[in-house]
Amino acid sequence: MSTGIALAGPNDADRVLDLMTRYHTDAGLPHDDTHRATVVGPLLDGSPLGAVWLIGPKSSPLGYVMVTFGWSMAHGGMVGWLEECYIRPSVRGRGIGTEVLHAVAVNLGRAGMQAMHAILPKGSEDAAARFCAKAGFRALPDVRMMTHPL
Repeated sequence: MSTGIALAGPNDADRVLDLMTRYHTDAGLPHDDTHRATVVGPLLDGSPLGAVWLIGPKSSPLGYVMVTFGWSMAHGGMVGWLEECYIRPSVRGRGIGTEVLHAVAVNLGRAGMQAMHAILPKGSEDAAARFCAKAGFRALPDVRMMTHPL
């Protein structure tokens, strides 16, 4: 892999939060600074429920990937949810995101993860689906996701 990734920790919070703000602004997501800090803080502190990786040099990262973890009867064990993958616009189109998603999936598979899921935002299904497909994701037939907010 030519693009390095590094597991983000507490000392990387400012860089991760800056990248998250850029992504959420670019994507028109409604999350504010408090929400971002509340969500990513436990992951940076080592929560077993997920992880964040910085892409490229830690001092000036090109982006980040956030994956959360769960358990699945259907898949027979641990699964991951690709929550966010952001690459700075100035370096997009070079295959970095595809390479990084593939590397994250391979490493999580070696650690015992059975599958990784991605939920594609409405309005970006085609581009997001092409991006995910390049990294090894595929649509599952006869599956429809529904959510009950608690």
